Parts: sequence; C-alpha cells; structure tokens
Amino acid sequence: MHTITKPLIIAASLLMSTSNFAQDNLVNSLKINASEKSKESFKFSDVINIENTSVKNQGSSGTCWSYSANSFLESEMIRMGKKPVELSQIFSARNAYVEKGRNYVRMHGSVALGDGGAFHDVINMYRKYGAVPQSVYTGLNYGTDKNQFSEMGALTEAFLKAVVTNPNGELTPNWEKAYTAIIDSYLGSVPKTFDYNGKKYTPETFAKEVVGINAEDYVEISSLQEHPYYSKFVLMVPDNWSYDLVYNVKMNELTEIIDSALKNGYSVAWAGDVSEKSFSWKNGVAFVPEKKMDDMTPEEKADLFNGPKNELVVTEEMRQKAFDNYATTDDHGMHIVGISKDQNGKEYYIVKNSWGTSNDHKGYLYMTKEFAKYKATAIMLHKKAIPASIATKLKLS
Repeated sequence: MHTITKPLIIAASLLMSTSNFAQDNLVNSLKINASEKSKESFKFSDVINIENTSVKNQGSSGTCWSYSANSFLESEMIRMGKKPVELSQIFSARNAYVEKGRNYVRMHGSVALGDGGAFHDVINMYRKYGAVPQSVYTGLNYGTDKNQFSEMGALTEAFLKAVVTNPNGELTPNWEKAYTAIIDSYLGSVPKTFDYNGKKYTPETFAKEVVGINAEDYVEISSLQEHPYYSKFVLMVPDNWSYDLVYNVKMNELTEIIDSALKNGYSVAWAGDVSEKSFSWKNGVAFVPEKKMDDMTPEEKADLFNGPKNELVVTEEMRQKAFDNYATTDDHGMHIVGISKDQNGKEYYIVKNSWGTSNDHKGYLYMTKEFAKYKATAIMLHKKAIPASIATKLKLS
C-alpha cells in the first residue's frame, strides 16, 4: 500500500506508504468528517461474521499490509479447524524489508522503499522464511511498546542510496550484511529456533506444522479496464516492488467474489484507498455519496455519517479513471470478515482494521459494496473461495 498523491488528506498517505509518519496523523485526519451521532444513527445487524482474532495496532509504521494479511491467515487457521496463533506481523515485514533492499540495489535504486507492501509479500515471505508467533518476535527491540519505524526507515534508505551510488566502483560483498544489521538492530534478530507450547520449532517447521497453510492456495485479484479480463497483469502501484501478478476480473465480479467467499466461510484481504472524505475511521463507515463533496452544502457535509445515505452507482469507467488520475491509490490494507445490514436492509462488509480499537466500532468498520469495488486496488483470498464460473475463466479450476 503506497503514498496518496492527491491533496485531499496528505497525512493519510503517510501511514501505509513509503514514508514513515505516525499513525496518529492519519487517524486524526480521518476525524475531519466524523459525526458524534453516527453510532446511534446506524443500526447494524450482522448477517455473516467470520471468526477472527483480536484487533491489533500497527503503531507508527506502514505495515497495514502485514497486519491485515496475517490477520487473514489467522482466520484461515480457524477455518481449517486449527487453533489460531497470533502471528508475528513484523517477522513478515522484516523479511520483506530484506528482500526489498536486495531488489532496490538490483534495480539501481529505481524502486520504492519504505514500510509499504502488499498482501503477496506476506505470502511470499511465508513461503520463503516460514512464520513465528508474535510472542517470539515482537519487533520491539528499541525501547518502545509499539511500532515506531521512522528512524529505522531513514537509516535504511540513506544506507541503500549510498550503496547504489557505488562509491567503490563495484558493490562491496558486505553491503547486505550491514543493511540487515540495521534492520535487526531495531526489530531484533530472527530466532533460528524457539519453543512454542513445549516444542522446539524453526520458522519453517512452525509454518508447516502449526500454521499449516499452503502458500500456493492464495491469489490476488484486481479489476482494470486497461487489461484483458481473466488474464494476469502487474499491478502498477509503487508498493508492488516485487512486480507480482494479479488476476483481472470485471468490477462487479470483485464483490461477487467477496460475497461468495464470505457465504462459504472464507474471509478476504482488501487493499485500497481510504483517503476519501466519505471514509470515516472514527465513525467506522465508508460509502460512495451520490454528490461530489464539492457540490454538497455545509449541512449535507455535516450530515454525511448520520445514518444511511443513497449512493452513487459506480461504473467500470469511473473505477479506471479514478485509478488513472490518482484518485484511487493503494494506501491501506484491511481484512473483510463478514456482512452486516443497516436498518434499511442494505448490506455492508464488516472490515477489521489495524489502528487499534478507538473508533465507534472498536476497531471494525462498515464498508458498502460500492465503496469496496470502487476503491479496491486488489483483494486476496483462497482460490477455492472464488465462484466456479469465475474460477473457470481464470483457469483456476
């Protein structure tokens, strides 16, 4: 998830992006349109609620992608009948930072750095490095009780930029060792072995024997008109630093896939844009207003989150245009865990966030399907959760 370039709420971009500003900047900026009466004005009743683990707080780090994807994997463990383990989000992130540094040097510095990442990074790191419990690797190795990555990010970026200037005329064989040492000084060295419930594991054996998921079972899906439907393409966002491929479907099939997954007991990881003024973290509601914000009266803006509102019907042309002009950017990752209805019978997705529990719904939010398909950059889920008709077109069945 990467930097928002539009001026709407620049502070919002910096949480999930290649910059390392505090989470508080984003949360405060998203309170601009909050309503004190919103919680009483919406009456939500759950239709589907996939079991999930407790809400976490990513602190001042752009690691939403790791928190949401690991939350997704924890729910996958529950779905598979396993006892869920709180997985170390920073273990995934730490390994991705090492790989990202290698990629940065290989690309002569022409690729994104920083905290940002994508869901596939967690799957790729799981495949290569395994997994560890949060209790074994907290990433808090520098005197804080929550993530604070600004200083580490500044140092690693400066270091890698020095490496790619190639001052010795050829790369020193020790640059990677020195780079990794900076990361491990802040996050801690990765344990080669550890004890869990009375048994000794390596990260690889823990992933195989305790977590038990198959990395090959998970796919990412997006929707853009510019690419052939039912093919794969490289999602061109800065934080896709590994140039992974996503499957392309029609826009309305994004929500068709999510609905089918939830109804069959699968949760879904959702990446997209949360910088819209119709996204309120404080009130825990996101929708697509019928009117543009600039066309609203002050009274309409003040009433934005005081109960259900009519929505604009999103088209594929609108979605593509928003992506092309940076109105939709890849700035946050969350975990869809259910469906709820408002007092009018309209369905919303229940979305688990990683900004703590300070909002109206204790860390969760309610996102309309129009918002979900309009502002999604990608979703990730188990390939068996995809409806058979779509899976066949994607050659997944």
